[in-house]
Formats: sequence, C-alpha cells, structure tokens
Amino acid sequence: MIGGAGPSGKAGEWWWRWQRRLAPYLFISPFIVLFCCFMLYPLCRSVVLSFYKAAGPRDLKYVGLGNYKFLLTDRIFWAAVFNTSYYAVLFLPSQILLALGLAVMLNSRRIRFRNVFRFSIFSPHLVGSVFVAIIFQLMLAQRHGLVNKAIGAVFPFIGTEINWFGKPELAMPAVVIAALWISVGYAMVYFLAALQAVDRDLYEAAEVDGAGKWHQFWHITMPGIRPVLIFLILVGTIGAFQLFELPYILFYGVWTNFAVTIVVYLFQMGFESGDIGYASAIGWLLVAIIVIISLIQLRLTWSREDVA
Repeated sequence: MIGGAGPSGKAGEWWWRWQRRLAPYLFISPFIVLFCCFMLYPLCRSVVLSFYKAAGPRDLKYVGLGNYKFLLTDRIFWAAVFNTSYYAVLFLPSQILLALGLAVMLNSRRIRFRNVFRFSIFSPHLVGSVFVAIIFQLMLAQRHGLVNKAIGAVFPFIGTEINWFGKPELAMPAVVIAALWISVGYAMVYFLAALQAVDRDLYEAAEVDGAGKWHQFWHITMPGIRPVLIFLILVGTIGAFQLFELPYILFYGVWTNFAVTIVVYLFQMGFESGDIGYASAIGWLLVAIIVIISLIQLRLTWSREDVA
C-alpha cells in the first residue's frame, strides 16, 4: 500500500506544482491573445504598409520612403495639419476656461442642487460623438437652428442667417462649439475633484492674512489643481489631434477642405481611396506629431520640483 502510494503522491505533487506555475499565464492569456491580434499585429502591419503604395488590401507595390516624401509636399495633408492645429488652439483654452469656471462655481456651498447641475453638465459626455454631430447639424442650421436663434436674440444686428456649413471660416468654430458641448463636463469633473482635494486650512490662513478671493485663487487654488490642469491640457491636445467624428459627420455632403482634419484625411485615403499604405504613413506621422507636442508640453509645464 505504502509503496503503491508513493508514485501517485509524487505525480500529484508534480501536477500541483505545474498548476501553480502555469495558472497566472493561463489567466492573462486571453488578454495577450487579444492584444497581439487586435493591437500589436495591426501596429506592426501598419508600419510595413507605410512603405507600400496600395490600391486595395492585395494590390501592394513597395515604394520605400516614397509615402513619407510625398507627405512633405501634399498640400491637402498640410491643410489638414493646419485645420487640426487651428481647432486645438480654439478648443483647448475654451474648454479649460469654461470647465474651470463651472467647477469653481459648482464647488461653492452657496449653490443649491449642486449635484443636479454637475450631472446635467457632465451628461453630454455620455452621448456618442456621432449623435452629437447629428444634433448640431440641426442646432447650427441656418435661420431655424437653435444656435443661430440664440445669437440673433442676443445680437440682433447679426441676425439668424449665419451659414456655419457654407462659409469656410466658420467650419472649425462650428466643430469647436459641438466639441465643447460634449467635453466641458468631462473636464469639469476633474477640476471638481482637484478643487475638493485642496486643503481648506490654506484658505482660512490666507483670509486671516488678509488675502482676497483673487489672490487665494492664484496662490492657493491654481497651485493645488496644477497637476490636473497639466493632465487635461495634455489629454485635450492628444484628443484634438485625433479629431474625426464631429467634422466628418457635421460636413458630410457639404464637404469643405477647411473642415478636413488629419484623421479625416487618413480615413479618406485609407477607406475611400483605398491607399492603405499612404494612410498608414499619415497615421505614423500623426503619432510623431502627437509625441513631439506632448513632450514639449511636459517639458514646459513640469518643473524640476514637480519631478522631484
């Protein structure tokens, strides 16, 4: 009996030891498989495709750096870069100022039903960008659009005849209006969390020293929310350069080059024209642009004391 139990006990111990070793890998294997299939392989494949000229997924011709060289002289691409940068310049300051102002206001204990207002302002962020674009197609419509009627009521000399979709100079401002509606509440929630984390004793000490509300804001509030502010600027910049759904849907059927962003141009080249090689080159140049801008922002906003 004892002699027969020995090998079985050793086999069971060996099997248990291998189970303990392999179990972690078994649990993470679904993530690894999905990551390799839907993230790593497409990324590597897009790098390879950027060196090919394509007329569909099977018709490939190796051109080396030809796609990247053509990008340097492609006027539509650089127009898209300008449009995207113009959008970022209009959108980021507006989002930060509106979100911070709303957060400061709704952080005050004097405001009744603060939670209701917070949720109502944040709730547009829960709506998809495509749905928002369709809504703003109606809201920005000439004459009967809600935005034009509001502008006409406040500024009667302007009227309600603003053609947001027909004038090139109004293309990006129209996109910015829609983007602000969907994103201000998102940034406001971050600012609210940062404001509530600031030590209240600092404000009481400042009041004792005779500091006014403005000085308290600049010397206590702003340093306290600075990390969140930097995060929102960085994330907002990345999101601005990835803009696609809003301009594509807003100007669908009434297209103008003044509403073409980098990602919209990438979509046109890859899925409408079929040149997935050139689209891949656009995508990797966009990655380079975002990385460079992000590093510059971090360099300018993070001091040595922050790193330490």
